[in-house]
Amino acid sequence: MSKLRIIEFIIAIIGLLTLNSALFTVDETNQVVVTQLGKPIKVIKEPGLYVKIPFIQKANKFEDRLLGYDVEARRCVTKDKKYIFLNNYARWRIVDPLLFMKTVRNEAGAQARLDDIIYAAVRTEVGKHNFIDVLRTSNRKMLAVEPLLKREKEEEKVEVGREKIMLDATRRANQIAKRYGIKVVDVRIKRADLPEANTHAVFARMKAERERISNRYISEGEGERAKILGEMEKELARIRAEAYKTAQQIKGKADATATRIYAEAYKQDPDFFNFLKTLETYKETLPKKTTIVVPLSSKFFKYLTPEEEE
Repeated sequence: MSKLRIIEFIIAIIGLLTLNSALFTVDETNQVVVTQLGKPIKVIKEPGLYVKIPFIQKANKFEDRLLGYDVEARRCVTKDKKYIFLNNYARWRIVDPLLFMKTVRNEAGAQARLDDIIYAAVRTEVGKHNFIDVLRTSNRKMLAVEPLLKREKEEEKVEVGREKIMLDATRRANQIAKRYGIKVVDVRIKRADLPEANTHAVFARMKAERERISNRYISEGEGERAKILGEMEKELARIRAEAYKTAQQIKGKADATATRIYAEAYKQDPDFFNFLKTLETYKETLPKKTTIVVPLSSKFFKYLTPEEEE
């Protein structure tokens, strides 16, 4: 009984392995090329559960989704003989898995092939156009206000633009990639750099231009400041003059009124008025413990000396 159970167990294991080898699935993200003893016999793209001959046939799965391509920056030359380093990327997919398997075998082989195809397409299309077309898509007005930059804008107009160049590069790369069962969907420039020496020169020029703009703004601000301060000083002098004039007028009127009051008071009792004014003079001119020598006949001290009896 134990030997029979062992044999049954072995048969069950072999059956499961055979069944597992015979069944395979295809989902929405994959496509399969079935090969028999290394030779392709059919392509399956519809999702579902499928059967193949165990151990003789093999299901080779390939991606049915968009795949990415991205490389380091490489040097290109534009039509106007300017060097530029372009870091480009692309999106591609496998449209003919059978041809794909026959030509490049797998995704690693496809990436190596695309490396040559896309770089050649980008380099060819960039070489047909000027530097300004690679950088910009349209002649949209730039924010620069400097005369130098304005002059450059007038001289260098975008004739084609980056968008059109990338479309042409995509078409060129796709025409070549069809030989390998690949469709290049889109080629784009991720970054464009000038050579290091040119970059330093451009940065130095940009810095000098920004400093010149800054100095101009500072000088204009200083001029505006001086103008405002001048207007302020002028207005302040006018206000002070008006205030002084008003104060003098008020003071003159007050003095006239005081003089009139004094005159009227003097007319009412001249002796009493003289007595008060003399006492005020004493208070202002004679401090405490003051000794003075004057003749008794002086009018200044007539209120300090006793009157002579008649």
